[in-house]
Amino acid sequence: MNYTDTEVKTMGIEILIAKLGEVEAERFISLIIREPFDYTKWQRNLWENKSVEEISKLAMASRKEK
Repeated sequence: MNYTDTEVKTMGIEILIAKLGEVEAERFISLIIREPFDYTKWQRNLWENKSVEEISKLAMASRKEK
Protein backbone atom coordinates (compact mmCIF):
# COMPACT_ATOMS: atom_id res chain seq x y z
CA MET A 1 0.00 0.00 0.00
CA ASN A 2 1.29 3.46 -0.84
CA TYR A 3 0.66 6.21 1.67
CA THR A 4 0.83 9.95 1.10
CA ASP A 5 3.56 11.91 2.87
CA THR A 6 0.96 13.34 5.24
CA GLU A 7 -0.33 9.86 6.11
CA VAL A 8 3.21 8.61 6.80
CA LYS A 9 3.94 11.59 9.07
CA THR A 10 0.65 11.14 10.92
CA MET A 11 1.19 7.41 11.42
CA GLY A 12 4.78 8.03 12.54
CA ILE A 13 3.68 10.54 15.18
CA GLU A 14 0.93 8.21 16.37
CA ILE A 15 3.40 5.32 16.71
CA LEU A 16 5.92 7.48 18.56
CA ILE A 17 3.26 8.69 20.99
CA ALA A 18 1.91 5.16 21.50
CA LYS A 19 5.37 3.79 22.28
CA LEU A 20 7.03 6.73 24.04
CA GLY A 21 4.21 8.93 25.30
CA GLU A 22 3.70 12.53 24.22
CA VAL A 23 6.64 14.07 26.08
CA GLU A 24 9.25 11.53 24.97
CA ALA A 25 7.90 11.53 21.40
CA GLU A 26 8.40 15.30 21.30
CA ARG A 27 11.87 14.85 22.75
CA PHE A 28 12.72 12.28 20.07
CA ILE A 29 11.57 14.62 17.30
CA SER A 30 13.61 17.47 18.81
CA LEU A 31 16.71 15.27 18.92
CA ILE A 32 16.30 14.24 15.29
CA ILE A 33 15.83 17.83 14.14
CA ARG A 34 18.69 19.20 16.26
CA GLU A 35 21.37 16.67 15.37
CA PRO A 36 22.60 15.62 11.93
CA PHE A 37 21.16 12.17 11.37
CA ASP A 38 22.09 9.64 8.70
CA TYR A 39 19.35 7.00 8.82
CA THR A 40 21.24 4.58 6.55
CA LYS A 41 24.36 4.68 8.73
CA TRP A 42 22.25 4.35 11.86
CA GLN A 43 20.51 1.24 10.47
CA ARG A 44 23.86 -0.35 9.55
CA ASN A 45 25.14 0.15 13.09
CA LEU A 46 21.85 -0.89 14.68
CA TRP A 47 22.02 -4.43 13.30
CA GLU A 48 25.82 -4.67 13.07
CA ASN A 49 26.18 -7.76 15.27
CA LYS A 50 23.07 -9.61 14.09
CA SER A 51 22.76 -12.14 11.30
CA VAL A 52 19.97 -11.99 8.75
CA GLU A 53 18.38 -14.96 10.48
CA GLU A 54 18.45 -13.22 13.88
CA ILE A 55 16.92 -10.06 12.44
CA SER A 56 14.25 -12.13 10.71
CA LYS A 57 13.37 -13.93 13.97
CA LEU A 58 13.13 -10.61 15.81
CA ALA A 59 10.88 -9.19 13.10
CA MET A 60 8.60 -12.24 13.13
CA ALA A 61 8.34 -12.17 16.93
CA SER A 62 7.50 -8.47 16.84
CA ARG A 63 4.83 -9.06 14.22
CA LYS A 64 3.25 -11.85 16.28
CA GLU A 65 3.03 -9.50 19.26
CA LYS A 66 0.91 -7.13 17.21
